[in-house]
Amino acid sequence: MSILYVLIPLALLLLGGAVWAFFWAVGSGQFDDLDTPAMRIVLDDDRRPAASNSSEHDNKDDAVP
Repeated sequence: MSILYVLIPLALLLLGGAVWAFFWAVGSGQFDDLDTPAMRIVLDDDRRPAASNSSEHDNKDDAVP
């Protein structure tokens, strides 16, 4: 029974910390835009990047033995 005198204040401290962290996250803008990051992958370009100049990589004189 005496353990409750330790666990109840400890639980209230943890609850207070969680409530503080939630309000800090809301105040700092963590929950401002929840839709854009999820839609960014859907709206991404499907075009491939331009091919690089392959003659730069064909020079065998620069190869290290």
